[in-house]
Amino acid sequence: MSSVTIEIPESLATLMKGPIEKAAHEAIVLDLYRRAAISSGKAAKLLGMGRIEFIKATGKMGIPSIHMSPEEFEAEVKVANSL
Repeated sequence: MSSVTIEIPESLATLMKGPIEKAAHEAIVLDLYRRAAISSGKAAKLLGMGRIEFIKATGKMGIPSIHMSPEEFEAEVKVANSL
């Protein structure tokens, strides 16, 4: 496991509702997921929750659970319309 030390202004630290280490861990996992560097299943596992619970949580945060380009989306719409 890697260890990183960062300095956080006290004014920011007092706004945290829990351990800063936990918040930093969650932020890193969410950023990796947002950038599609890890799957929802992997992100959920890293955060100690089920995949569906993770997808619901990210949806409430405005983080999309489906990562596809506009072209991929258009292709999916065409397939759906042909059914």
